[in-house]
Amino acid sequence: MPWKNQGGGPWGSGPKGPWGSGPQPVGPRPPDLEDLLRRGQDRLQQILPGGYFSGVGITLILLVGIAIWLLSGFFRVQSEELGVVLRFGKHVRTVQPGLNYHLPYPIETVLLPKALRVSTISIGMTLIDDPARRGRTMRDVPEESLMLTGDENIVDVDFTVLWRIKPDGVGDFLFNIQSPEGTVKAVAESAMREVIGRSQIQPILTGARNVTEQGVQELMQKTLDSYGSGVQITQVQMQKVDPPAQVIDAFRDVQAARADLERLQNEAQTYANRVVPDARGRASQILQVAEGYKEQAIAEAKGQSARFLKVYEEYKKAPDVTRERIYLETMERVLGGSEKLVIDGAAGQGVVPYLPLNELTPRKPPAPQGQQQSGGNR
Repeated sequence: MPWKNQGGGPWGSGPKGPWGSGPQPVGPRPPDLEDLLRRGQDRLQQILPGGYFSGVGITLILLVGIAIWLLSGFFRVQSEELGVVLRFGKHVRTVQPGLNYHLPYPIETVLLPKALRVSTISIGMTLIDDPARRGRTMRDVPEESLMLTGDENIVDVDFTVLWRIKPDGVGDFLFNIQSPEGTVKAVAESAMREVIGRSQIQPILTGARNVTEQGVQELMQKTLDSYGSGVQITQVQMQKVDPPAQVIDAFRDVQAARADLERLQNEAQTYANRVVPDARGRASQILQVAEGYKEQAIAEAKGQSARFLKVYEEYKKAPDVTRERIYLETMERVLGGSEKLVIDGAAGQGVVPYLPLNELTPRKPPAPQGQQQSGGNR
């Protein structure tokens, strides 16, 4: 009778070795891969009519694959992006943010540059990690910031460039330049050096920053357009403009002296603005008084000459009467304001001629000039 292993071996039932019981299973057993594949094939044969390798099954699998391939063409463009659709590597269109569709790979592909975001590039300064402050700190880059002016002085310029991609130049931005940020930085530094090299140091340090920023922006835009870069420069901001650190104290003393000069000039101009109008007003007043006196003198002279002519006309008509009248009016005018003492000839024979008789009579106030003239006319 042949031997049959009914218990797992010659040492008894179960998986035992010659030294006792065999290894015991620990934890859950992993699933059998062949069993899983067999179950999947069975389910697929149940789903597909006619069997796994029938024509209908293959067609259904192809349709499902084509549907998945077509659905892979949907893509989403974020708010700061623009979608650049390439058909076999050629730019065919640009799509706006949102859900869009392109023909699936490999017919069409899409690139998503940050075309609607304004980027910033700093020249002459950089941010570095500072473990002591547990943050980032600004460090100067002298090889970028030190520049030579037109009057052969050195100035330390730190500035920032704000740029973005042109909405109609996304294709140029992607395919015409290899390193956009590096290109913009190189063009910015070159343009700033050119503008600084044409300028004097004093206007740069004081009041010509806006002119310098505008000149750098225009030169950068012109250069980048000549490259066909598709980049638009939105603003150039000069952060720091100082002389080199070795001579900055002397320059500050010069700036303080210039500020004092401007302050004194402003004070002098303020004093002149206050005094000159006053002097002009007084001069105008004097001229007006002189003009009035002139008109008055001319009018009086014309009146006297007219009166003389009238009297002369009357004198020619009756010379004796006119002469007597003139004599009486003249005597009235001369003696009208003086004290008079009339002594009868008979009664005054014993009066001493040198006696001040006018002092014996009370003084009368002089009559107004208008009354004297009216009395003379009578």
